[in-house]
Amino acid sequence: MIRSTNTNRVSPIYLLPNLLTLGAMFSGFFAIVQSIYGDFISCGIAVFIAMILDSLDGRVARLTHTTSPFGAELDSLSDMVSFGVAPAIIAFNWHLHEMGKIGWLVTFIFCACGSLRLARFNTLIGIVDKRYFIGLPIPSAAALVVGYIYMCSKFGFDNKVSHILGVLVTLFAAFSMVCNVRFYSFKELNFYHKAKFRILLICLLLLVLLFLYPDIVIYGFFVGYTIVSYFIFIFNIKKASILVDASKDNPEARF
Repeated sequence: MIRSTNTNRVSPIYLLPNLLTLGAMFSGFFAIVQSIYGDFISCGIAVFIAMILDSLDGRVARLTHTTSPFGAELDSLSDMVSFGVAPAIIAFNWHLHEMGKIGWLVTFIFCACGSLRLARFNTLIGIVDKRYFIGLPIPSAAALVVGYIYMCSKFGFDNKVSHILGVLVTLFAAFSMVCNVRFYSFKELNFYHKAKFRILLICLLLLVLLFLYPDIVIYGFFVGYTIVSYFIFIFNIKKASILVDASKDNPEARF
């Protein structure tokens, strides 16, 4: 048998970034297992660890010059497990299974929207402005759902109202992933720029709050991130409509 010596077509497999990716996948799978046992506090912690590892693998690959198509594909599969399948099953095992068909349909919608979000993201790489995501990133959507369940479990919110609100949060996170709202990516956030003194004080206050109330601050960040992005999107639409109306009222302003 003659074997080809050309290995350029084979994507290289690098150890460190792929181990981080597999670690994120393991955390997502661990969260699923813990939801079966009803330990939703551990679910929230495991998904948060998956988010940290997911944010590290790409950066490590770029810093060590070990990016590869294999790593990119593995990262997408890991995201689907940790942030698409895991939050859906966690929500279902939480209380949504008590709602019958509505419960599993809602969780499936989240899972399906997560896969659509990843597919669209992969096809838009290098096309859209890298400063923004089109649609809510799937880790943030997972944080909204799993974080809500975590908060309910920790603070004892266990009633019909919290269950119905959980359905709404899951649907909101699902449809946010496939909407056309732009979400800031933080990819161009530079900590080396000069900052005013009050900015430093605000950061210090946030660090203190994060130390005292880590779960509330972290979940509040994702909720605020989503809501502010929607407000900016609506504001830009209204601003654009005002400019269009002004140009119609004053045709000479266009020349």
